[in-house]
Amino acid sequence: MTALSKPDLVVRAAEPADAAGLAALANLPGYRRNTLRLPFESVEATKRRLFESGKPGPTLLVACRGETIVGTASLNRLAGRRSHVGQIGMGVHDAYLRQGIGWRLLTALIDLGDNWLGLTRLELDVMVDNEAAIALYERAGFVEEGVARAAVIRDGVLVDTLWMARLKDAPVRPD
Repeated sequence: MTALSKPDLVVRAAEPADAAGLAALANLPGYRRNTLRLPFESVEATKRRLFESGKPGPTLLVACRGETIVGTASLNRLAGRRSHVGQIGMGVHDAYLRQGIGWRLLTALIDLGDNWLGLTRLELDVMVDNEAAIALYERAGFVEEGVARAAVIRDGVLVDTLWMARLKDAPVRPD
């Protein structure tokens, strides 16, 4: 068992064999509502998008309870003059919200960025009405930097997103 494992939850690197579980996760209505995933993504489309692009992609983690993927998170390191920056994306299974899964995924990405990749800034955007996610990010030291107006279309309506960032060594409130 790794440092990121508990008997009931394991956080690990995603693998091509996870494509079916990742597609199922992305097609959940709550997950889709609060992420940028589109509806009706097939297993094959998921596999191509995540594992067969032929170019280096983000670090992709999954959180599993038994054989079920209950969350996912990614860290994409930027290039050039922004090579000190990582962009984060994440989501948790509709049936497993508020069980610490998002915290475990987020702290794994922060550790990766701070201690393994040498990143000094982590960024993300979150829909303005996703209060639980905003509270999670603030707990981890992210602060609001601005609002992107009408940034995402969701259920036929344009929704604003918050831009948030965390600088290395920002205080993290413990569990």
